[in-house]
Amino acid sequence: MTAVEPELRRVYGAYPTGVAVVAGLVDGRPAGIAASSFVPVSLDPPLVSVCVAHTSTTWPRLRALPRIGISVLGAHQEHVGRRLGGRTGDRFAGVEWRSTADGCVLVEGAAAWFDCTVEQRVRSGDHDIVVFRVQDLDAAPEVPPLVFHASAFRRLG
Repeated sequence: MTAVEPELRRVYGAYPTGVAVVAGLVDGRPAGIAASSFVPVSLDPPLVSVCVAHTSTTWPRLRALPRIGISVLGAHQEHVGRRLGGRTGDRFAGVEWRSTADGCVLVEGAAAWFDCTVEQRVRSGDHDIVVFRVQDLDAAPEVPPLVFHASAFRRLG
């Protein structure tokens, strides 16, 4: 940890983000991570991205999968964000999810979801920027998003 890291975390936390779950089937079981770095990248071709820490022990199990799901969590799914953001235990215990025929895992009740393939990985600092090509998607506009701000889960007012 550098001397500036605590200050960076505090200032980065001033920027509110959504909360997404990146997940797929690994050996028939769901595996996934929570990400607050989900960003739409391009309309043509349809691309989105997520930043993944090099310290992640789950991402190496996901990155070679044929399909990966990204679920944008709804305001009612703070428990899912906490569960998937944890480092121990069964991250999908108590989480309602479904899988596609290609092994993409999607969280039920999410505000939006994307069925993706990995397009590109770019090593950048202590994270990889992972660009995904969107194969399928949908949204539930009636579901308000879960927001992460100042190191806490929040809802829009």
